[in-house]
Amino acid sequence: MGAIITADIGGTHCRAAQVEAGRITWRASARTPASQGPHAVIDTLLELLGPVRDRGLPVGVAIAGQVSAGDVTADHLLRGWHGFPLADALSLRLSRPVAVYNDARAAAWGEYTAGAGRGVDEFLFVTVSSGVGAGLVLHGRLHLARNGLDAELGETLAGDGRTLEDHASGTALNRRAAALGHADGPALCDAADAGDPAAEAALRHGIWMLAAKLADLSVMLGLQRCAVGGGLGLRPGYLARLREAMQALPARYRCELAAAELGADAGLLGAAALRQLA
Repeated sequence: MGAIITADIGGTHCRAAQVEAGRITWRASARTPASQGPHAVIDTLLELLGPVRDRGLPVGVAIAGQVSAGDVTADHLLRGWHGFPLADALSLRLSRPVAVYNDARAAAWGEYTAGAGRGVDEFLFVTVSSGVGAGLVLHGRLHLARNGLDAELGETLAGDGRTLEDHASGTALNRRAAALGHADGPALCDAADAGDPAAEAALRHGIWMLAAKLADLSVMLGLQRCAVGGGLGLRPGYLARLREAMQALPARYRCELAAAELGADAGLLGAAALRQLA
């Protein structure tokens, strides 16, 4: 694999890297000016890329939000990003084509090629943090839909008019924590680990909702493995509880569960690998 310039734009941080042979050989990061609009974010990213931007290397960018043909809608995290033509804007500034991917989908491809998804053909990556994101690999290929809704697991309905994200995300856990008198979701998790039955029930509610969705996908798509990442998903005890929930289901509804391996680098490595394929 030749060298690739890659970036990951999130609601809190912009991260940039150069990837060679599947390894990060240079990196930089800065706070995302999320409230200042798309052009401020682009300026921040280009400043980060200063040491490598003139090398003429291919560029792949992962970003939180809905991505369709290089246009990005992410106004829930980044002010002013509603159908913003990020690929075109960056291509103009860098004088070369730029490929843009949703961050969860890029992370899924990173985990599939270099992390917890190696060795299987039907693979799902789920990140459980403030929201619930996902990326899906089928028959060894990343699923990318024309409308940008490639594997929006968090946006699927939960049967009560709300979404999986409304039940299973860290944000939802914070709400349940407040209702039980805990400072936040992590404090509720600590209480659950210490044996508080109400906290345990609140934590397992979201986990069971996620398990039910994974069961649906397993029986529909023949999932072989699901890797779980994100701040909440990688918290000690979370994956064990999710495995217990899946184990309670008939075998045909189960898939292997694993911890994501690449951490915050999954999106950078995945965007680089996808750009290499383009």
